[in-house]
Amino acid sequence: MLISPAWAQAPAAAQGGGIESILLIVVMFGVMYFLMIRPQMKRAKEHKTMVDSLQKGDEVITAGGILGRITKVDEQYITVAVAEAVEMQMQRAAIQTVLPKGTIKTIQ
Repeated sequence: MLISPAWAQAPAAAQGGGIESILLIVVMFGVMYFLMIRPQMKRAKEHKTMVDSLQKGDEVITAGGILGRITKVDEQYITVAVAEAVEMQMQRAAIQTVLPKGTIKTIQ
C-alpha cells in the first residue's frame, strides 16, 4: 500500500452534559434581561407616564428637536406653539422631554 492508514484519536471525555449547557443558556438570558430588556421597559414606562400627563402650558421638546409650548391637548394629538402665530399639531408620542416652566421665554 502506498498510503498508510490514518488512525483517529481516541474520543475525548464528553465536556459538559446537557444540564450544563441548558443552565448556561438560562444564565445568559437572565443577564440579557437585566442588562438590556428591563432598562428599556423602564424607559418606555416612564415615557408613557410622561406623555399621559401632558397638559396645556407645558414646555416640551419634540422628537425632532423642536421646542414649544402646548396650547391644546386631545386624546391622540397635541398642538404645540413654536413661535407667535405658529402652531404645529403632532402626536402625543412625538414629545420627547417636558422642560421646566419658564425655560422658553420667546413664545407668548
